[in-house]
Amino acid sequence: MADGRKTDLRIGVDSGGTFTDLVIHSGGQLTVRKVPSTPANPSQAILQGLADFLPAEQALVIHGTTVGTNALLEKKGGRIAFITTAGFEDIIFIGRQTRKNLYSLKGEERSFIISPRLCFGLEERIQAGGRVEKPLQKSDLERIITVLRKERVEAVAVCLLHSYVNPVHEQLVAERLQQAGFRVSCSSSLLPEYREFERASTTVINAYLLPVMDRYLAELQGRLSGARLKIMQSNEGYISTEKARQEPIKTILSGPTGGVVGALHLARAAGFRKVISFDMGGTSTDVSLIDGRIKRSTENLVGDFPVRLPMVDVHSVGAGGGSVVYVDKGGLLRVGPQSVGANPGPACYGLGDIPAVTDANLCLGRLDPEFFLGGRMRIYPERSRKALEAVARKIGRSLIETALGVVAIANASMEKAIRVISVERGYDPRQFSLVSFGGAGGLHAVEMADHLRIPRVIIPRFAGVLSALGLLLADSVKDYSRSFIRLAQKTDPEELEKSFAEMTDRAVEEMVEDGFRPDEVLVERQLDLRYLGQSHELTIPYRSGAFHKFSYLNEFHRQHRRLFSYYHQHRPVEIVNLRVRAVARAPKIKLKPYPHSPEIPAAARIKKQWLYHGKEKRRVEVFDRSQLLAGNQIPGPALVVDAESTTFIPPGYTAVTDRFLNLIIEKAGSA
Repeated sequence: MADGRKTDLRIGVDSGGTFTDLVIHSGGQLTVRKVPSTPANPSQAILQGLADFLPAEQALVIHGTTVGTNALLEKKGGRIAFITTAGFEDIIFIGRQTRKNLYSLKGEERSFIISPRLCFGLEERIQAGGRVEKPLQKSDLERIITVLRKERVEAVAVCLLHSYVNPVHEQLVAERLQQAGFRVSCSSSLLPEYREFERASTTVINAYLLPVMDRYLAELQGRLSGARLKIMQSNEGYISTEKARQEPIKTILSGPTGGVVGALHLARAAGFRKVISFDMGGTSTDVSLIDGRIKRSTENLVGDFPVRLPMVDVHSVGAGGGSVVYVDKGGLLRVGPQSVGANPGPACYGLGDIPAVTDANLCLGRLDPEFFLGGRMRIYPERSRKALEAVARKIGRSLIETALGVVAIANASMEKAIRVISVERGYDPRQFSLVSFGGAGGLHAVEMADHLRIPRVIIPRFAGVLSALGLLLADSVKDYSRSFIRLAQKTDPEELEKSFAEMTDRAVEEMVEDGFRPDEVLVERQLDLRYLGQSHELTIPYRSGAFHKFSYLNEFHRQHRRLFSYYHQHRPVEIVNLRVRAVARAPKIKLKPYPHSPEIPAAARIKKQWLYHGKEKRRVEVFDRSQLLAGNQIPGPALVVDAESTTFIPPGYTAVTDRFLNLIIEKAGSA
């Protein structure tokens, strides 16, 4: 098949800030690798991890990347220009005029990724209904192209007024710019929806990332020696490399999304449908709520930049194993959001002397220094103690008090992130389980769950590389949208069906181009709805057929009431956008259940070591997770270590391995 679905060798690659994780599936077996990332050129770490498996002509590589995210947040994208309708050149800078801190007397700093002198207006005009009022002046475009060449612009964002209704002028401009040798980001193909600022912002960001991602993916594809490379999107599905090079903005949450997909599938297999995914890596922590299915949002902010595309609803905070520990000017202990990254890394890596959260856990005895990365990486506990003691002296505390403070501060930051995606959105965390993964997740998850009153923590098998495993569990997904502003009560269902049919035909056609048969494509339809006069919408499923023709209105009222505690049964409802989601199912890795064996093997008991829980020092047993069997019970306090991560089981909790070798951790006696 064109997408490589029939190949036996499938590889998930997740490039993180500290480590690059690889999960290789071949012959029904999973192989796991974790190598230090190379931020200057992420492909180096990938090729190092794949050295034994490539070249392989039929290998399918699904890649979750942070290249686009980092380029945007660090403002290291391409040199770009912006072309719009004359009179709207400043739309990117004016924005919505909203303020983060409404009552602050200080002016807010705003950052931009484009220079005002590279924003150009074209003499043309299309009305809101789609009629051409003023034809495009091609001489103006030629004048602008001359300036773009002089300014050495790499990519151009084109966003003309009302092009979501009639894209004829945008298409002419884009075609001429491509002929002139420029990379082009065109709003009518990327986001054909109303709201000029959000459409312009999304188009500009896509243009900003075009040169960076185009170069990176072209180089990586060339060095993978014929393997089929797919790129994970932010919408929980993967796309072709060619599409990702044209629309790199769709990969902006590529890495975290793989973890959410992995959490969904492993939690379902374990029998849990309501979970909160908690991915704590070296640089950041990403959390997402899964209520039977993954939550998605079209109102997203990446840094300070609005991105109005369907993305998995992930909330990120700058707290990870590599988060820097320091004392601020006021003498207070602080943790993050800065990270020491892979190089120099935490002080225990032996390359630097900056303390990080990993150093605090090491000082508390919650890491086994002889079994870090399964014993493959040597670490230096004495360097952690020295680095953290320097901080302790500044705040007048002991080493252990300081280390406990570091863990408490990091936990508080991550707990706040979980409250954002649960309590603040109408969900009770007590009704969910916490699926914890990432290299550092298991060290913090149980204590956090206790504070949030989450009854259960699930540490999946392969927790340290679950984001990479999630890439192999993802499907091919494409999203389409179209503005359709009508009163729902006055909209003919046949008109809706016709518009949806056009969008569905396009979706199936593009899936066929990617190598899928039409009968393999599942199409979901949705509507963006709001009460007449509102400025925000809710996305509601739409089902065709006479029986369901207005059922979406009842669902809208119900969702509005859940989110905002009120609804208006008889108030007019407005349709704003139509959405189509095309999904082509990929073959899933079949998780192997293991027989029940309650007795813990002797080989699983590695050693005993001292650790701190609070200020109390305890001697606890350390277990090798790879030797545990289904049905084993481990009472806390204890440490469970594997080649990618460590789990800390506090006193009063018990961990049980289920039939898939996941660790299910609950308060003793609560099961």
